[in-house]
Amino acid sequence: MSDFGAGYGSLLNDGYLPRIIEGRIAEGLEDFGAVCIEGAKYCGKTWVGQAFANSEMNLMDPAGGFQNREIALLDPSTALQGDSPRLIDEWQEAPQLWDGVRNAVDRSGKRDSFILTGSSIPRSKADGSEPMHTGVGRIEKLRMRPMSLAESGDSTGEVSLAALFEGTVPSAKAPELGLSDLLELACRGGWPATVGRPSTRAQRVARSYVREICEQDMSRVDGIGRDPEKVSRLLHSLARNMEQATKNKTVIGDMTETATEKSLSPETVTDYLHALSRIFVLEEIGSWSPNIRSGARINKRPKYHFVDPSIPVAILKTSAKALMRDLNLFGFVFECMCVRDILVYAQAIEAEVYYYRDSAGLEVDVVVEAADGSWAGMEVKLGHSKVEEGTKNLKALRRKVVEGGGEEPAFLAVIEGLGSYAYAREDGVYVLPLATLTA
Repeated sequence: MSDFGAGYGSLLNDGYLPRIIEGRIAEGLEDFGAVCIEGAKYCGKTWVGQAFANSEMNLMDPAGGFQNREIALLDPSTALQGDSPRLIDEWQEAPQLWDGVRNAVDRSGKRDSFILTGSSIPRSKADGSEPMHTGVGRIEKLRMRPMSLAESGDSTGEVSLAALFEGTVPSAKAPELGLSDLLELACRGGWPATVGRPSTRAQRVARSYVREICEQDMSRVDGIGRDPEKVSRLLHSLARNMEQATKNKTVIGDMTETATEKSLSPETVTDYLHALSRIFVLEEIGSWSPNIRSGARINKRPKYHFVDPSIPVAILKTSAKALMRDLNLFGFVFECMCVRDILVYAQAIEAEVYYYRDSAGLEVDVVVEAADGSWAGMEVKLGHSKVEEGTKNLKALRRKVVEGGGEEPAFLAVIEGLGSYAYAREDGVYVLPLATLTA
């Protein structure tokens, strides 16, 4: 069905674009018996589930007064009956299904397989109706994100992250993208429903999404009422400081509108941030801690990353046309797009994504650590003129790690927006246009 995976369901939709996560889903169904695909609304979880499923139950189907949800709540075993693999869409609306799936996989010896999709993490309930078991060994959790450029067809996919870790030296021509093209891709975002549309229309989806977060999703996720105005201020603060390790006091200051308004507590801000993470809109990118015996202090604050660049663009009420006049801001939006894509590619090879910053002020935008402990450093630069600056940071990181007793990197790379070729410099640092990358 695709170069990425091996979907085999009977519910595949016309117009479906293959996703990189397919390979992990296929393996998860074989190895665990069930997979749980978690991710933000509209990122394509249902469609990719249908690409594998032979039967389906959607718990958010309003038919019969949300009859499917009522059935799942009253009799979970009935909801699980159907041809395998069986898709249970928005399973968190009936959390008891988790234990039902786990037991069904156990009883059948994985002959009965399931795909669960969810756009939020189910809250713990006082009545004990939340899942009793973790699902370890029976249900594999997979994070799905909006489409990378490789998935939307906007990257040539000639430079593989997996191949780079294996020692392949990149050599590829990038597609002919100008600044206006890059602006369009970032503002359009990776939502499957907007691929192929101009950013002016696609941004309506992102703006609607932001309104929904403020007015409904942040309270619905755990039943705790949150002030939509404060949610809006929080989102604005995070967008203003996107892809940075922002201090809580900075966010508190942004969420306190006037000097006379009572300041929010750090606990309240943390609660709001956790709620955004629970609906998969915000991801925390952790600080990388190499084994450096020099005792250099590593920054422990996470970076807050929006799951798609179209979201901060919508929050800040900007556009491709406006960002053309503010390339400094667009540099951060571009970094958000790069991190989104690298997260997609890294998950496919079971790698983790971090950033690096130490007390001496050295910062590297992205560190990818493979399952075997090998690592790669990446700097994100919009234009080719900044490659030298990124290279300097990468070499400084390599020197600190090696001198501290750590391993040499698998590779170092500057990810750029407007480059024409993927190549290796004479000093061994790679220059990789974003639109050449894939998993």
